[in-house]
Amino acid sequence: MARDQSRGSGNSSYLSPAHPRVFAHRGLAVDAPENTMLAFAKAVAAGAQYIETDVHVSLDGVAVVAHDPGLARVAGRDIKVSQLTMAELRRIELGDGQGFCSLADALDGFPETRFNVDVKITGAVLPAARAIREIRAVDRVLVTSFDEARRAAAVEQLPGIASSASARRFLMALISAKAGISPATKRALSGLVAIQVPEKALGLRVTTQRMISRVHDLGLEMHVWTINEPQRMSHLLDLGVDGIVTDRADLALEVVKSRA
Repeated sequence: MARDQSRGSGNSSYLSPAHPRVFAHRGLAVDAPENTMLAFAKAVAAGAQYIETDVHVSLDGVAVVAHDPGLARVAGRDIKVSQLTMAELRRIELGDGQGFCSLADALDGFPETRFNVDVKITGAVLPAARAIREIRAVDRVLVTSFDEARRAAAVEQLPGIASSASARRFLMALISAKAGISPATKRALSGLVAIQVPEKALGLRVTTQRMISRVHDLGLEMHVWTINEPQRMSHLLDLGVDGIVTDRADLALEVVKSRA
């Protein structure tokens, strides 16, 4: 079934492609290390228009694509991203011949792809903003953070960029919406294009038709993470969510195609 393509776009072209949207969570890391150029290439090859990724900062002040602050999980090394230069991080073996890449590498390497960038630490705000400006990618990047101060700082550095709710603003919106306090919900979500949420928070179901409708009434989209089962994807799309954040972009794209 065709979907209205205008909701949530506001003044941002970030949400201009047709939805429902599939966000490739750290790329398509089924046969590639997460958050690498190879994982991103596989996501794009599968048809993904959006990639969700994360940034830390290197010792020499470069925005590094990485989810964890340290290398233990992805490379088996007891050292932090911030303790190595970008050149040293590129040489770290993550599997399949891949090393860490910079945010600029990713933006430049996939110029037609939209990126959803989660700023993981305060020290990454300025390097991430610099990379986005230098690649001239403001119109195809959404910046966010679980921390509201980091999110706001990134937005301040990048006028006109799209942004989604921090954890604090999302929880304020959720609680006020459940309580029926519409002005508070509107204030909590002002200036944003989307909320990106789990299915449940604080023991409350987020993905109800009422909550989705309230978000839509305010001109925002709802994207839900991290959904990997096709049946669950279909259910959420039936409810009216606008995007699925998933480790299996390949499966999600098939689900979306089957509904067209």
